[in-house]
Amino acid sequence: MTSKKSLRPTERLSALRTQQTLKMARSAHAYVRGSTGKFYEWLEAQKRGTLPEGPPIWICGDCHAGNLGPVAAADGRVAIQIRDFDQTVIGNPAHDIIRLALSLATASRGSDLPGVTAAHIMEQVIEGYRAALRQDADAIDDAPKSVQLVMKKSVARSWKQLANERLANQKPTIPLGSKFWALSKRERTAIAALFRTPPLRHLATSLRSRDDDAHVEMLDAAYWMKGCSSLGLLRFAVLLGVGSGKKRDQALMDVKEAVAAAAPHYRGTVVPKGHAERVVEGAIHLSPHLGKRMVAGKLERRSVFIRELLPQDLKIEIEQLTIADAMKAASFLAGVVGKAHARQMDAATRKRWSSELERHRSKTLDAPSWLWSSVVSLIGSHEVAYLEHCRRFATQAPA
Repeated sequence: MTSKKSLRPTERLSALRTQQTLKMARSAHAYVRGSTGKFYEWLEAQKRGTLPEGPPIWICGDCHAGNLGPVAAADGRVAIQIRDFDQTVIGNPAHDIIRLALSLATASRGSDLPGVTAAHIMEQVIEGYRAALRQDADAIDDAPKSVQLVMKKSVARSWKQLANERLANQKPTIPLGSKFWALSKRERTAIAALFRTPPLRHLATSLRSRDDDAHVEMLDAAYWMKGCSSLGLLRFAVLLGVGSGKKRDQALMDVKEAVAAAAPHYRGTVVPKGHAERVVEGAIHLSPHLGKRMVAGKLERRSVFIRELLPQDLKIEIEQLTIADAMKAASFLAGVVGKAHARQMDAATRKRWSSELERHRSKTLDAPSWLWSSVVSLIGSHEVAYLEHCRRFATQAPA
């Protein structure tokens, strides 16, 4: 295969498909993160009444644990919020609860925890989520050690650390290699033109106490091989110089293509027509820290959304869990999702939705039966699909 350093734009799609296959074959948990389509197919197949139907609010749509993490606001405050909005829609908040519970239960199975742990995780997911609806969700001190550590790391991080991690150097260039690939001349010209538009110039000058009229220059840009379920969509890293002289600052911008959401949504709801505008609108409602730092745009007639990467923006990686950490992670992360949902509801709506979540509670399980049966069904179908995915990969058959 051509080395990634010299990978031509025409060779990207094949390389990205191979990378996606590899990522999803690493573990059942990784497969769940990358196979959003299977989750949506399962949701669409459910008969009406099987799941509780919540109020029509903006939901993440792909609310697995890896899509949550520390996010910085424009004023420097940091909070753990939802971080990914490719699939955001106005839909049933129960879908986010199920998706989160599935990812946590799968992570616990990957950590070789007893099967009963999955049941306790679902109990904690419901309790943490309903606590957020009551507006008394857990504080960061109640989070598992893995979450507390990533939060401390986030608050202490600097631009130098971001450059070392993302760019592998601190020079005003993006080094080509395994993550960053060369652009075509047409792509480079289009990206430069995008960052000359007023909304993008404003985005570049709006953070880190930069002057509103500061000079903005594109220093470098590259295709960014990043993500899993979204691999194959346009993704660019753009390095900007903001200001001049000793006051010159650097900004690393993330440009990502937005396409139609596959997540099930409520009919008759009004959302922005543009795919990127939908992503930004959902982010503003679900994760204000991040949403207010995002801008929608067009790149060669393709819808894209753009944000500046800040050193504090990190994802929570849940790989190996103890039983205690699994319980804390379930309660705390469900509380994060609950807060994102609750801020879109008035007090009466929150109370009604909390009561609706309680229906069909089992006598032997302190979690509603609809959540238990949903996650068990999804774990089973995803495990079969994961093993089949690995078989196809191992035998080099077309995926």
